[in-house]
This record gives sequence, C-alpha cells and structure tokens, in this order.
Amino acid sequence: MNNTTDTAASSPEARREIMLAKVQEKGYAKRPEVARVLREVPRHEFVPEANLDAAHNPWQAVITHRFADGTSLSCASAPFVVAMMLDQLAVEPGDKILEIGAGTGYNASLLAELTGEDSNVVTIDIDADVTAQATHNLAAAGYPGVHVVTGDGALGVPEHGPYDRLIATVSPWDIPWAWWRQLAPGARVVLPLRWRGQARSVAFTYRDGRLIADSIELCGFVYLVGDDEGEQSAPITDDETIRLHWDQDQPFDLEALHGVLDRPRSTEWSGVTIAGDEPHDGVWLRLTVTDPRVCRLNVPADTKPTVCDPISPGRAPALVEGSSLAYLTSRRHEDGDTTRWELGATGHGPAATELARHLCDEIRAWSMHRDKRKPTLVAYPADTPDSELPGPVIDKTHSRLVLTYETD
Repeated sequence: MNNTTDTAASSPEARREIMLAKVQEKGYAKRPEVARVLREVPRHEFVPEANLDAAHNPWQAVITHRFADGTSLSCASAPFVVAMMLDQLAVEPGDKILEIGAGTGYNASLLAELTGEDSNVVTIDIDADVTAQATHNLAAAGYPGVHVVTGDGALGVPEHGPYDRLIATVSPWDIPWAWWRQLAPGARVVLPLRWRGQARSVAFTYRDGRLIADSIELCGFVYLVGDDEGEQSAPITDDETIRLHWDQDQPFDLEALHGVLDRPRSTEWSGVTIAGDEPHDGVWLRLTVTDPRVCRLNVPADTKPTVCDPISPGRAPALVEGSSLAYLTSRRHEDGDTTRWELGATGHGPAATELARHLCDEIRAWSMHRDKRKPTLVAYPADTPDSELPGPVIDKTHSRLVLTYETD
C-alpha cells in the first residue's frame, strides 16, 4: 500500500498538481484555462534530460541549450513565469498565435491547448538545433500541427499572420516593426521588454496604431539575438569586471566614467527599509519614468564591498551624470529577532553627493505606494511626432516608449 501511494505521489501528474498549487499560491495561473493547461500538459516530456523534481520546480527554468561561453541560449521557462505570461496573454479559443523563441516547445504546446487547435500556433527560433528539438518534442507530445520555423524572430512569420496574440519568450530591446505589421486589430502582445537596463513582462493591446500596456511584471529572459540590439555595454574598471549597461539614446561619456569607482565615495541613506524577502525592483521601474539618467551596473558577486557594494549581486540601478555615478545600495538593521535592510545610494565623482541624494529622494517617493503603484506604458511607432506624445520618450529603433504616472 505504501509503495503504491508513494508511486502515485511521485507520478508526473501528481507533481504537476503540486507545481500548480505552489504557483497559484503566489498569485499566478489566475485564469482557469491557464491552470487547466499547466495541469494537463506533460512538462517533463519537453525536458527529458531533467529529473522529475527539476522539471516541475515552480521557480526554476530548465536550461536546454547554452552558448559557447556557458550562458543560456534556450530553456523551458520556470512554471511561475510561464503562468504569469499566459495570464497576461489571455488567449481566446480560435486565436492565431505567434511565439518568438521556440525553446523546448513546451510553451507552444500550452498555447495550442489554449487556442484549441495546434495549427493556430506558430513558433520561430533562430537556432536550428533548438527548432529541431522543439519539433520533435511537440510531435511526440501530440502537437504535430504547430508550425515550427527556423529564422530571425525579429522578422516574425508574415505568411501565417495576422496574429491575434503575439508572445516572446526571449527578451527584445525593441518592438520590431515586422511584429507591428503582423498584428490583427485588438491583438494582445506579451513581451519581456528591456529598457534602461531592466526587463519587464509587458502585456499590450494593439489599438489605434499603438500598443497600450495594462500589465507590467518583473522578469528575466535570454536576449533576442538580432541586428537591432540597442543595449550598450562597456567596462568602467581597469580589470573590466564591472560594466555599465545603457540604451543607445543615452549620451553617456564612457571615457569620463572609466575609473569612477576609484574616486572618493559619498553614501546617503533614505530611511526606507525592507524585509529580506521584500521586493525593491519598483525603485528601478520608477526611475525609468522619472529620470533619463538611469542605467544598469553589473557587478560580479565576488567584488569587494570596498570597491562596489550594490544592493544585489550581479546588477543594480545606477544614475550617470557626466563623470559621476551613483547606485542603489543597502545596509542591515537588527531589531531583536527582526532584520530589515535600509535602502540608500553610493555615489562617486564630482556629482556623487547630488546623485546619491537624488536617488534617495526617489526611493522615498517609491516607498509611499511601493509596488502597488505602477506607471502606464504606451508604445508608439518610431515615426510618431513628438507633438502626439503625452510625455518624455525613450527612443528605440522601431518604437517610442512613453511611461507616465497618472499623478505624482
């Protein structure tokens, strides 16, 4: 009896139920149809090299292909991210769907279930090994009608359009013009879009020639490979380990910034504290609305705090002004059994104190509502004149982003 019970509890079906329950406990898979497909589609069949625990871990992606340097090329996204983006996409039966980034084919199988006909789904990837594996996985799992295309995802697949839904499972810096042209009126578009050094899963509706966002959620994805990449990167230390990432419309002087971390530092504290598991990424999102100087500082986890001490190992929001830079940092506060972290800013260069104080002002402004308050985001075609835009612009190659708060 015990052996039978243990076998049932460890079956793929049981593990999918557990996976779904954990995902829903955190507020994902809100739509019943999304919960249904996560429960029914055999995720483990798309990642056969992973054991059942890894395949059904709600919070971890399964890497299936890597670049030569070891960085991730393709994966099956973590189930909570899959659920979040499918909630955003809101597929209706009969929708024609374009997916950018084929991965393992798992997401395409979920899309096929949601639209009700696998031939309504088109998935494209630039890597032939990825599309070959996705084609095999989809056919083996019972979805032979999904159109798997090897090609440049930035070009879309116009011969199967127009599309009622478009979703990218790779992270674009821009919204390619080809995607705009392949959308049906009223289409939903979900993209892990990058701007000012950070990425958000943004859900848009295509209306009156614009893409109007109604959902913005934190995420991280493999970058979309293409000629239109507009995120710039350069080292600012002699050993080239610490790098600045910025957008091509930001006129930063990297020669002036080189060695900035060797200059005296100025640290300011905001008085705003967070718990160890409390998100603070809303500070960065706010800065993308309020300050055109915001970018990303990438710092290796083993960097000595005396050199650079950002709030998170790996990356942190930063402000750049001429030959000065300030970045988000934190310090620990103990109160009995309670530990909290105070947010602050460390600056270097001639304007160090001014930038650090300004960043603390932004932290305090964010803390009034924290992540309950998010900006509105509207994407316009690149040829939209300034006179038709309601606020400051983030210019990309094919689109112009306008982020605003209703009140401030």
